[in-house]
Amino acid sequence: MSISEAVDITTEAGDLVTSLMLRPWGQVSTSVYETGRLVSLSPWLTGHTERIDYLIRTQRQDGAWGGPDGYGVVPTLSATEGILSELTRGGDRGAEHARLSDAAQRGLRMLTTWLSNPLDLPDMPAIEHIIPSLVARINQHVQGLPGHAPIPLPDAMSYDTLHVVTSRVRSGMEVPEKLLHALEIAAEEAAGAPGIHPTPIGSVGASPAATAAWLGEHGGQDAYEPARRHLEAVVRLYGGPVPVGLPITVFERGWVLSWLLRAGLPIEVPPEMVADIRTAIGPVGTPAGPGLPADADTTSVALYALALLGAPHEPDSLWGFRSGTHFSTWLNEQGVSVSVNAHVLDAFGEYIRCRPAASSRYGQAIAELAAWIRDHQQPDGSWTDRWHASPYYATVSCALALDAFGGDASAEAVRAAAEWTLETQRPDGSWGRWEGTAEETAYAIQILLLTRGRTDPRRLRAANRADAYLSSTAGGDHPPLWHDKDLYVPRAVTRAAVIASSHLIRQARAEAG
Repeated sequence: MSISEAVDITTEAGDLVTSLMLRPWGQVSTSVYETGRLVSLSPWLTGHTERIDYLIRTQRQDGAWGGPDGYGVVPTLSATEGILSELTRGGDRGAEHARLSDAAQRGLRMLTTWLSNPLDLPDMPAIEHIIPSLVARINQHVQGLPGHAPIPLPDAMSYDTLHVVTSRVRSGMEVPEKLLHALEIAAEEAAGAPGIHPTPIGSVGASPAATAAWLGEHGGQDAYEPARRHLEAVVRLYGGPVPVGLPITVFERGWVLSWLLRAGLPIEVPPEMVADIRTAIGPVGTPAGPGLPADADTTSVALYALALLGAPHEPDSLWGFRSGTHFSTWLNEQGVSVSVNAHVLDAFGEYIRCRPAASSRYGQAIAELAAWIRDHQQPDGSWTDRWHASPYYATVSCALALDAFGGDASAEAVRAAAEWTLETQRPDGSWGRWEGTAEETAYAIQILLLTRGRTDPRRLRAANRADAYLSSTAGGDHPPLWHDKDLYVPRAVTRAAVIASSHLIRQARAEAG
């Protein structure tokens, strides 16, 4: 690696860390789902026209929105319902009405096709509530439209849980913190609900849609309402459309620092950022951002980053997430996540590396976690996960944790992951589930160059081919692959992964001579 290359990558990493302080709420892509909810719920909010234009602009040729393999259902429901809501408000019946009507008709046709057939839906947060709520709202809109039958609800879903949630909200009972992130499913019932309490910055559930639902019509009348001021601030940041979750301060900082430090980049982290991360970890862990419940994933990655920074923090808050031999993302989680458990393994393992005397407390859990992760490996050597659409994210999380802290018993699992990675590289040097992407390519490089066997000539050749691909895509947008109510891109996180991988490639090239 030349001196100039090293300086360039280090400078880029330093600039990224600085940006975390300059934009503390997070750097996140806009969301069709979330924007569609604001079109429907908050026509009074600044940027309404821009949000409608965004929905029209992002509609696919086939009439849908969003990604393949079932990932388009939720954003298409939201965008279609939002446009139908705008149409029912009346107003201009000319060219704008025709444009909206055409988009709605194409969305309805796509939804009818999808929902009338067997559907394999991804494991997304609150999807079992979101789909019934949007199907019901769309069917209310189309009741009076000639030639339109109601769209069906997927076979595996019902309106029962939705009714339970709306009844709870209506009654004024306290709403579980996890559910606040999708409060918009209660629609009008959420407006001013006494059991809902916005955070000090005015957000509800770290979600623009949830915040808009709580404001209801009241939001258009009181310009000084903190929740309204929060929404206006988010809209100004994004020019109309909004992201699916904000703020994500701790989540973003934890992942960015972990990617960069694990790759060995010599970054300078502001001491106040380190202090903020440490302070965010309370007795029950830390949430990704204000208004969300504490979760084992964010807590683990934050703890791991602190240990890498030479500021280890006792990881005992993670015990509250333990469920047998593995850890849940949050209490009463439905389903399991291999990446979350890999990150818990990182947190425990790196803490013991800094504090060897703690091995008596965490050693058994480390051994059990490693075995649990190995047991969830796919036959081809990969892992899949509920928090990311790509197997490369799950696989890099598991392979790196097992390589570092899984002991000799994990050697074969790590080797199998690297072999799967070598076998799935695309002809252009990239990796990706649906197409080659810089983000997934970065994860593949880390699997190859941060685990045992990294000097294998096949890995170096694959990394060199990937470097050419990364250079050709530098500065381009990352497609959304991360799971929330909609697929999204945590831009600083994905950029950190690419920077880290570019550094690893140059380092491996220099070591190989």
